Amino acid sequence: MVGSAVKSRSPRLRADASRNRERIVAAAREAFVEHGAEVPLDEVARRAGVGNATLYRHFADRAELVREVVLSVMARITERTEAAVAQEPDAFEALRRFVFESAEDRVGALCPMLSEAFDGNDPAIFAARDRLNRSIEDIMDRARTSGQLRTDIAVGDLMVAITQLTRPLPGKACMDMDRFVHRHLQIFLDGLRAPARSALPGAAVTLEDLQQQR
Repeated sequence: MVGSAVKSRSPRLRADASRNRERIVAAAREAFVEHGAEVPLDEVARRAGVGNATLYRHFADRAELVREVVLSVMARITERTEAAVAQEPDAFEALRRFVFESAEDRVGALCPMLSEAFDGNDPAIFAARDRLNRSIEDIMDRARTSGQLRTDIAVGDLMVAITQLTRPLPGKACMDMDRFVHRHLQIFLDGLRAPARSALPGAAVTLEDLQQQR
């Protein structure tokens, strides 16, 4: 009887542990966007509704948690980008969908990748970044080929702009800025449409350019 009781509890324990891990990653994603990757891990645990001991059971240190958040966000954005390409017949509509869904998936949580302390050569990170880069390049190439996207921007330009437009402004008085995000993203999208109404200073920014700034 004792053996059967242990067996019956094990799936429940594993499910609880999986949910805790997901809550921690989701809480860290939001905290990184709001406060940066150096946010106290106590705050991440509080937001996740778990104790510090539970957080450290899943993630030995900050670097491990950052890695998991980055992998999670890249996977979510890549999957939704690939779906947009497959499901939207209009190339610019697919791009628009990517922009809004990247905002929802908290693309700003990828900013730790620009830190010197981040291991960009980690095989899993490298593969996920390559897949994400290819998926965004694909969606932008389609929009360019259709004549709807201006030709003087690159993936890095797009990612930086989305990140900046979806990060909260500093100070408690500006905490409710989410209600402006979709409005400002639409203004940005209008500026991406071809034909271009102005010449952009500097050169188009790639993801590789961003990595070299570390």
